[in-house]
Amino acid sequence: MYRIGIIGCGKIAQVRHIPEYIASGKAELAAFYDLNAARAEELAARYHGKAYHSVDELLDSGVDAVSVCTSNATHAEITIKALEKGIPVLCEKPMAVSLAEAEAMTEAAARSGKVLMIGQNQRLNGTHRMARDIIRRGDIGKVLSFRTIFGHGGPETWSIDPGKNTWFFDKSRACMGAMADLGIHKTDLIDFLLDDEVVSVSASVTTLDKKDAEGNLIGVDDNAICIYTMKSGAVGTMTASWTYYGEEDNSTTIYGTDGIMVIYGPSGHSISITLKDGSHIYYDIDRMQTNDAQTSSGVIDEFLLSLDRGWAEISAASVLPAMKAVFGAIESSRTRREVRI
Repeated sequence: MYRIGIIGCGKIAQVRHIPEYIASGKAELAAFYDLNAARAEELAARYHGKAYHSVDELLDSGVDAVSVCTSNATHAEITIKALEKGIPVLCEKPMAVSLAEAEAMTEAAARSGKVLMIGQNQRLNGTHRMARDIIRRGDIGKVLSFRTIFGHGGPETWSIDPGKNTWFFDKSRACMGAMADLGIHKTDLIDFLLDDEVVSVSASVTTLDKKDAEGNLIGVDDNAICIYTMKSGAVGTMTASWTYYGEEDNSTTIYGTDGIMVIYGPSGHSISITLKDGSHIYYDIDRMQTNDAQTSSGVIDEFLLSLDRGWAEISAASVLPAMKAVFGAIESSRTRREVRI
């Protein structure tokens, strides 16, 4: 039984981490910390743990591992501090808000020899794992191009403190908007599906519509539209948006020399393949998890497995190439030029 510390007691902790730790049967929720002390106290009482007044106090409490579920800007500092104390970490995405921070986290994990797993849950999705196997098998031939999208109406109703004052819109805490919230998922997913890495990017990372409580455009991006060139030579687009004010789109399309694969597309099948001869192949595996339809993400089970074996499949090092692409996209948008990764 692992003694787990929860650092950051907001929505992601309450909806994903805590229920999945309990369901695992392998974890005891021993320690809680949040900037909102009352929130940490309430969760500690509910789950028979203890609330702490600082991150340092929690890290010195004897926990076996921690989940870092705080706002984006604090991920690196807390994660590195925990690793330096010899404590394994599951860190929510995005792993960091700068390339220097992401590299420092990766280096801290290597120095400590402890697990640092990043919560890129789309890699654990059964459909995505099947899609990767199909691509590896060569069923649609050589991958030439792709289109991957993650768009919904925004995080206003998702935050533990919902509304236009959500921390997601606060540049000092979030640093990035839709790109950090959604774009990192689909950038990492393309790397995962294709066993590839982005080597150059042209992007527009911008704010089109979202407004704060005063009616001003928010200080972070609500849309990111990127053209990625992969090491293999494949070229495709990645779109992340908080302004899809209808049905959520979390689809990916892969175009190969022998056919087209659509993942979570409008057909209703998990995977739809149309081959060059016009024939179709369908796979029905699962449904994509959404904010409104929560299912187990698999992240906590994977983290506990990582603790058992002493290494993480979704390690900081494995996520670093996607983070480089994200920061490259932001630089491309700022300079209005293609950026080599």
